[in-house]
Amino acid sequence: MKALIHDEFGDPAEVLSVDERPLPEPGAGEVRVRMLLSPIHNHDLWTVRGTYGFKPELPAQAGTEALGVVDALGDGVDQLTVGQRVVTGGTFGVWAEYFVTRAAGLIPVPDALPDESAAQLVSMPFSAISLLESLDLAEGDWLIQNAANGAVGRMVAQLGAARGINVVGLVRRAAGVEELRAQGIERVIATDDADWREQLAALTDGAPLRVGVDSVGGSAAGDVLSTLAVNGTLVVFGAMASPTLELASGDIIFKQATVKGFWGSVVSREMPADQRNRLFQELFARIQDGTLTLPVAGVHALADIRAAVEASGRPGRVGKVLLRP
Repeated sequence: MKALIHDEFGDPAEVLSVDERPLPEPGAGEVRVRMLLSPIHNHDLWTVRGTYGFKPELPAQAGTEALGVVDALGDGVDQLTVGQRVVTGGTFGVWAEYFVTRAAGLIPVPDALPDESAAQLVSMPFSAISLLESLDLAEGDWLIQNAANGAVGRMVAQLGAARGINVVGLVRRAAGVEELRAQGIERVIATDDADWREQLAALTDGAPLRVGVDSVGGSAAGDVLSTLAVNGTLVVFGAMASPTLELASGDIIFKQATVKGFWGSVVSREMPADQRNRLFQELFARIQDGTLTLPVAGVHALADIRAAVEASGRPGRVGKVLLRP
């Protein structure tokens, strides 16, 4: 089979290339899946660069989330059938024609869900809904987030609105406001406006912002913290611009704020099965009724990985870049 391989850590556009690998055989409790579509996530690219929390042994395959069709069953697997459409969000090395994974970690996909949506189901949407679930916010509560025009930011806004949570999004440029409003997300403020704090006060009408989500790092994290109410919580979700948080000690001390991290892959792994199933059922329903939208920016073959990586990093991109065999 063909698979994307890298022999060294570095720029994914430079170090990833298609190579021939033996067709993997599923062991007990495992399934071989024929890959259909796989999204490119930032954490996939960081792993190839060698800068993520997980560092594989070289030479290594890449990719962690994929939609596929069950191709072969290992011993003891009776909950899935050959030909069934499934997704995985935590299997390393899925940028290949076939991959093997634990049967228990696969999620069957409803027939009504399009391939392009199903391929994106786990990492970003499930992280977004798991994040909301973890925040203990009630209907009518207020949340503020930066990187609001990123994939997770859009999903948090849409899923939060569906749950009755008021979500305010911060973006770094005025064009991002119009992008989100075109998608039906209205509560957005550009921080390059000198009066963005006044805009925020008018938008919330004095309501306390209980939770802030930071996906940028640097001074942007401090901006979010500064807007929170007393006893507010800053959740660190990502570090798009800087791995260092610039937080004012006064905001932490005098607001008695809590700062904590959120790593979706760990949260998903430790989540009780019944809660996990409930959240996936909610995602299925939100996608099918149009509440949650999962746009696609483009689809590239594995052999076209250089162009795919460049497309994934393009400023202003709307939707995920997907890989196909």
